[in-house]
Amino acid sequence: MDLGLTGRSALVCASTGGLGEAVARALAAEGARVAVSGRRGSRARAIAAQLPGAIGLEADLTTEDGPDRLADAATAGFGPIDVLVLNGPGPKPGSATGTTVADVDSAVASLVHPHVRLVARLLPAMRERGWGRILAIGSSGVAAPIPNLVLSNLGRAALAGYLKTLAGEVAADGVTVNLLLPGRIATDRVAALDAANAERSGRDVEAVRRAARAAIPAGRYGDPAEFGAAAAFLCGAPASYVTGTALRCDGGLVPAL
Repeated sequence: MDLGLTGRSALVCASTGGLGEAVARALAAEGARVAVSGRRGSRARAIAAQLPGAIGLEADLTTEDGPDRLADAATAGFGPIDVLVLNGPGPKPGSATGTTVADVDSAVASLVHPHVRLVARLLPAMRERGWGRILAIGSSGVAAPIPNLVLSNLGRAALAGYLKTLAGEVAADGVTVNLLLPGRIATDRVAALDAANAERSGRDVEAVRRAARAAIPAGRYGDPAEFGAAAAFLCGAPASYVTGTALRCDGGLVPAL
């Protein structure tokens, strides 16, 4: 299937590892010009050097001017951006009963504020051209809140509400807005969560992983490349009638349609 991404420009946030990197690589494989970005500038440039037509940008979206500086750098490199992939590191694990207002403010500041600012900067040009893709890398916690990840559940649900509202406002302009929700994909973030779970429960990490795999109908963790392929489809031309939706890539983990 031709995804119609050849020559399109894409900015992938937090793409120096994990799911962001997988999406950047998948888009580049489909012919898109990709801006790889993250706080590790040298890593962003190293990945970009492996991809045709890509650039590597150092950016910290949690700083006051981080989103604007990243938007400026990406448009300086490519011109107007066609595909914006929103992504960022997850907050610390924690329970609802142990959460403070400061924790909530921090989660919203990292998971909502930067993405709203990036959309505000890059969406107008998409609407003017009559084509654009906004895709957020979320979490299965949007569909079913994950125990001991209250801040992630809260922040990502807030972002999902914003994006769902946005999707209805810009669909007629040829811009789609979607979320892609990973389950347990084999990334460093999931490995860190497994380690935290093991420490909290007093089990060894492999026992935690066996229990996690047993809860997944597919019987395994996902491969980041599988997630990247799903993201590339949602960013492509054939998905032009898919908007305002949250697609799960979770091996059947969440027990709901």
